[in-house]
Amino acid sequence: MNPLDSKIRDGEFKLLLPYRLPLILGHDLAGVVVRVGPRVRRFKPGDEVFARPHKDRIGTFAEFIAVKEDGVALKPTSLSMEEAASIPLVGLTAWQALIEKGQLAKGQKVLIHAGSGGVGTFAIQLAKHVGATVATTASAANAEWLKQLGADIVIDYKKDDFAAILKDYDVVLDTQGGNTLEKSLRVLKPGGKLIGIAGPPDPDFAKEIDASLFLKTAMRFLSYRIRKAAKRHDVSYSFLFMRANGEQLGQIAALVDAGAIKPVIDRVFPFESTNEALAYVEKGRVKGKVVVKM
Repeated sequence: MNPLDSKIRDGEFKLLLPYRLPLILGHDLAGVVVRVGPRVRRFKPGDEVFARPHKDRIGTFAEFIAVKEDGVALKPTSLSMEEAASIPLVGLTAWQALIEKGQLAKGQKVLIHAGSGGVGTFAIQLAKHVGATVATTASAANAEWLKQLGADIVIDYKKDDFAAILKDYDVVLDTQGGNTLEKSLRVLKPGGKLIGIAGPPDPDFAKEIDASLFLKTAMRFLSYRIRKAAKRHDVSYSFLFMRANGEQLGQIAALVDAGAIKPVIDRVFPFESTNEALAYVEKGRVKGKVVVKM
């Protein structure tokens, strides 16, 4: 389960995504291949796989789903199906933000907001594996646990101002948007990178999805303020809407099987309690991920 599921249901991404309700939600899966198309070469029936379907093919809250071959990877052998199902969306988000866009390297410093969430718990471990110094924001109750995951600095967002404590960071991964996004500019050193997954979408993203002229104009307008502020600080801002990528998932699986990253699961719900599971995610207090099991 992901907050993205309820956001799509509530219409928050209707400008960006071509969905028409009613539809089956769900962005993560782990399961067994039952059939393959005639041109499929990398997988066969019986293979245990995991995936984040392409954005035009979501619908994992179901017993069966058809997915494109290039979005699928073999499941990490060391994980259960529930553990593997918790990884694709958050794993790819962290990978594409930190490795691909952020180009995070050993010895650099990264701030990851909301460290106890699904993206946060994965991104902390990935950044630590790279060899970066990792700061995160979370409640004081989760501080020790996040340090065990790999965080070097945990800032209590309820009483401390991260922008007054941190400075000269190379990368910030923002999952919150709004005021947190703007304040994050102040912790970056010149040339630093602010990567947001809560918006606003920027012109580069509009190009990436081949948006209409109207959407391109809207995204330019929506992101104007943060892009201007970033320029003033001599840093860059970019928006990330994670995309399906089986090759990256394969690299993530190798890290998991090597013990570098462990999935963090808060609760597992039975399939018939899918609505309850989504309501639980919407409370915003989940540690790691929530999974629905067939």
